[in-house]
Amino acid sequence: MFVQKFCVVTTKTILKPTTWGVSTRTLARKIDGNAVAIKLRKEIKEEIKEIQKHKPSFAPCLKIVQVGGREDSDVYIRMKMKAGDEIGIKTEKCSLPRTTSKQELLSVIKTLNNDNTVHGIIVQMPLDCDSEISSTSVQNAIDPTKDVDGFSASIAGELFKKSSQMPSLMPCTPKGVMTLLQHSGVSVAGKNAVVVGRSDIVGRPMAEMLLREDATVTIAHSRTHNLSDVISHADILIAAVGQPELVRKDWIKPGAVVIDCGINAIPDENKKSGKRLVGDVAYDECFEVASAITPVPGGVGPMTVAELMKNTLLAAKARELQDDAWKLSHLQLRLKSPVPSDIEIASSQTPKDIADLAHEIGILPSEMDMYGTEKAKIKDCVMHRLEDAPDGKYVVVAGITPTPLGEGKSCTLIGLSQALSVCHKKNTFACLRQPSQGPTFGIKGGAAGGGYSQVIPMEDFNLHLTGDIHAITAANNLVAAAIDARMFHEATQSDEALFKRLIKGNKFSAIQLQRLKSLGIRGERPDDLTDDEKVKFSRLNIDPETITWNRVMDTNDRFLRKITVGQAATEKGFTRETAFDITVASELMAILALANDMEDMKSRFERVVVASDTEGRPVTCMDLGVSGALAVLMKDAINPTLMQTMEGSPVFVHAGPFANIAHGNSSIIADKIALKLVGKDGFVLTEAGFGADIGMEKFFHIKCRQSGLRPSAVCLVATVRALKMHGGGPKVAPGIPLAQEYKQEDLDLLEKGCSNLQRHIENCEKFGVPVVVAVNKFETDTEKELELVKTLAIKAGAMDAVVADHWSQGSSGADDLAAAVIQACEKPNSFRMLYELQTPIEEKIETLVKEVYHGDGIELSEHAKADIARYKAQGFNDLPICMAKTHLSFSHNPNLKGAPSGFTIPIREVRVSAGAGFLYPLLGAIPTMPGLPTRPSFYDIDLNAKTGKISGLF
Repeated sequence: MFVQKFCVVTTKTILKPTTWGVSTRTLARKIDGNAVAIKLRKEIKEEIKEIQKHKPSFAPCLKIVQVGGREDSDVYIRMKMKAGDEIGIKTEKCSLPRTTSKQELLSVIKTLNNDNTVHGIIVQMPLDCDSEISSTSVQNAIDPTKDVDGFSASIAGELFKKSSQMPSLMPCTPKGVMTLLQHSGVSVAGKNAVVVGRSDIVGRPMAEMLLREDATVTIAHSRTHNLSDVISHADILIAAVGQPELVRKDWIKPGAVVIDCGINAIPDENKKSGKRLVGDVAYDECFEVASAITPVPGGVGPMTVAELMKNTLLAAKARELQDDAWKLSHLQLRLKSPVPSDIEIASSQTPKDIADLAHEIGILPSEMDMYGTEKAKIKDCVMHRLEDAPDGKYVVVAGITPTPLGEGKSCTLIGLSQALSVCHKKNTFACLRQPSQGPTFGIKGGAAGGGYSQVIPMEDFNLHLTGDIHAITAANNLVAAAIDARMFHEATQSDEALFKRLIKGNKFSAIQLQRLKSLGIRGERPDDLTDDEKVKFSRLNIDPETITWNRVMDTNDRFLRKITVGQAATEKGFTRETAFDITVASELMAILALANDMEDMKSRFERVVVASDTEGRPVTCMDLGVSGALAVLMKDAINPTLMQTMEGSPVFVHAGPFANIAHGNSSIIADKIALKLVGKDGFVLTEAGFGADIGMEKFFHIKCRQSGLRPSAVCLVATVRALKMHGGGPKVAPGIPLAQEYKQEDLDLLEKGCSNLQRHIENCEKFGVPVVVAVNKFETDTEKELELVKTLAIKAGAMDAVVADHWSQGSSGADDLAAAVIQACEKPNSFRMLYELQTPIEEKIETLVKEVYHGDGIELSEHAKADIARYKAQGFNDLPICMAKTHLSFSHNPNLKGAPSGFTIPIREVRVSAGAGFLYPLLGAIPTMPGLPTRPSFYDIDLNAKTGKISGLF
């Protein structure tokens, strides 16, 4: 008995004479595919509208690629486009000429694969082209997640694997058949099903779908011996052989269900076209025997189109709608005691394939560029795809005023990330800065964390990674070369010669037109300019004494702190003194970290001020004509690098600006992408460099201002060692053994030093953000010391203070810390800034000194006063302040430990990073090119030539 759901099933009664009189008999029910398809399309349309209520940007898109211009293909494409338009699926045709080559077709498919606005791709078959192109190679070139026809080898492979789940995208015709059977109430389990046809498009996948529903399936075809006998045993017959009316009445088992997938044109003089469409089954006569049958047309055909639309919706949902919880597979730690070296631990853990990790957290293949199997660049298009998704919780990890050895902020951030992910099952992203290679080979070491809370592979993390720092080096030095070259050419050429040589092909380039506009010159062609305008355009008149742009390299080299350039005879005596900085000190690094997207980064490059002209006006990278080239050099660097923790949770590594002359935070782009990926209940942990008086303050005043993001909580990292130093303990310095005071219990020394922790907690409260103190446990800490720090932290206003042993225990060592952070993020906060941007420059500086450092005020040098006056005149007053001071004290004096007060901060000079978008006052000499110590780290670093293993890297 059939259970009629929403398809229209018609019955027909006939009278038939018998030997004993007249009897009646009910014939086959017509399974109306049109009615089922209409209902299915209506459901799809309603589902799209429902999704758009919550995600307005949701716009499923289907691209149909057609090669040539077959009339029958045109008809099919029009049907699909009409169905898409009615449903609300944007359906577009991409027409290619008959002359299209295989490579050209594959290139079009690749472009559509990488287009995140396209959710479904079909290539209309057969191809109508001059050259022979394999349909299989074309179908397999389509991204399986966009293959809404369901023809690719990967989909077929999943379909034919008994152990795997059914793929979400399946061939449309077989899928439509299964839908018709379902909605006609036909039970498939245990039935004998015969599929006539063995194509990869219908026959084979049809048989597999029936098998998965527990039918006993026979595949037959036009060359099967005794085909009629095989068919006569079928409870369910699927005809897909492509031969008109092949199956006759006497082949059909009485009461069988017949699904006709064939569509064939045969001559018919009664039709205007001279032909009519029939199926593979002789419909009229088989109607008398079957219990249910599909007509042609009006049976399977409409279902194929409807299922194509359904597949497109499924593909769009898979791309646009994130699952709430990641299906993350964690890596197991094998803890050892004593804890081995960082590199030994990191080398003992085999990372997951980065493509697998990306899949687990909802990143699509088209949204990443692979750098081997252990790291990948993630494109910002993922942010556009998820633009309507809610952000997760945003936690900044900062620290107390550190010792020169560092207090383990990165290690704590990674440990907390692992604990939130592994112990609390929260979607969690760690966002870290990329370390410079200078300290890696110098004395400080890397920044991948440590112990069992590291980023892996740590060798890649601490060395070249994906080349971002090298890209910044090249871009920065291009600007430096452009400055000196421009001054040289202006000094050695006449006005007329200079103008002519700056123009190529008697027309201005795009960036030159931009300069003309900034100068107020209306001409668009060289001949339009007056002589005075030509001079104004050509001459930058850079004042060499005002140049603030240095060359950079990513190596500690003290002998490059001051150099002379232009000493070759070819430079005709035009020498000048300049210097090298380390690459991470470049303004371009700060721009990378603060840019919101590529357009924003490009506009920031244009605004970079490299010097002033002889009349005091700023000279920018746009004036030099180099800003577009900078964007080209850094087009890949703008994408954050995906890596993983020791326990397999995701990490973004991106940008590494200095924390004194710049803001010292990981990138806005990485944070924004991560916040979308984790979802509303997830967590993003981002790093702030140096102590909270520097890194956290700049995170709030600079990074949050420019990103528009609001922090949920602060995790403030403290150590007993640093607090003892602030209490008056002996000097702590790299390369010097720790004094006994740091190795044995000393509660008095520790309590005095907790004034530094209390000051940082007080500062957090001023910004209105809840703070959790993470006491990073060292092996020499005693229980009494740890309890004392916790007690004093909570008394000072921290929401909680938790001892964390993630260095030796991994995620389990930060379990309690993660619980405290979760609780803190659930509390409402009143995040606020301490100054308004419109406040005069000197008042903003003074606010930071009084409110954050707790000094009495500032003392401006004459140089600084002149700088401030110039920047106000140039329109830079409303930029935020980025104080360049020592990280070893709240004050400008690194020897003032604890929580000093009553001091006056001297401001030596003020500089502008117009592209990055801040002013940075200099509080004394700030080294921007580190030097190598007597015994650098490189003495211990080596490579095993046979195994390729690195040793000695921490």
